[in-house]
Amino acid sequence: MTIGNSPSEDRPSVGRALAQARIASGLTVDEVSTATRVRVPIVQSIEQDDFSRCGGDVYARGHIRSLARAVGLDPEPLIEQYAAEHESAELPIKVAQVYEAERIRSVEPRRPNWTAAMIAAIVVVLGFVGFTVFSGSGGGNSTAKSATSSPTVTTSPSRTPQGNEVPKPQPSNSAIAAAPPGKVTVKVSAEGGTSWIQATDSNGKMLFQDSLKKGQSKTWTDDKKIKLVVGNAGAVQLFVNGKDLGAAGSDGQVVRLTYTPGDPTQG
Repeated sequence: MTIGNSPSEDRPSVGRALAQARIASGLTVDEVSTATRVRVPIVQSIEQDDFSRCGGDVYARGHIRSLARAVGLDPEPLIEQYAAEHESAELPIKVAQVYEAERIRSVEPRRPNWTAAMIAAIVVVLGFVGFTVFSGSGGGNSTAKSATSSPTVTTSPSRTPQGNEVPKPQPSNSAIAAAPPGKVTVKVSAEGGTSWIQATDSNGKMLFQDSLKKGQSKTWTDDKKIKLVVGNAGAVQLFVNGKDLGAAGSDGQVVRLTYTPGDPTQG
């Protein structure tokens, strides 16, 4: 008698699914570790379905979610698969409830202090009345002069003469702004699908490191240089110093690019 395989036997394990997706994206373990800030030994252990280094279920789920996004997978099915295999699906619900309660308390608006506002208004009114009475005792001319000069005192200083008005900049109709003189501007747009992007400036500072979903875009400007690592390059449209360079590469390809002022040729 032949026993057929169950659906769970046909589906790859959590670790194997992450490893296969990483390899298909052309990323190394070191690159995934840099993108997610999950240490290399932990990434390797998770890909071998060893979650003992994660420090518990909550951390394991967080690592799985970060790794899945870095390699272009939907993390939720993997989280559910992990929970089913480790029989501890109840914990995230409790943790989420705690976080939700904290979030609600943190955004609860403060009630305005109407009592203090009323007292301040009364003080101002009393002071004005006292000043008016005092000024009136000095003669009718003083009172008239004070009344006529008050509009000048209360005129808003924010208005400027028409001749000195600074014209407001008009919004540009172009979706791609050219780089300022002596700078380099790079825009990436995930028009064909999800792609993992890493961008650094001329000093090696990390400007961006995450996955861009279809329809999302990012723009960076630097004085000297912008370096890119683009996963699934065929899905990404590049704009450098106001010029459309087209797709960064082919579908599934990982490319490394460098741009400087005066480009748009690839560095």
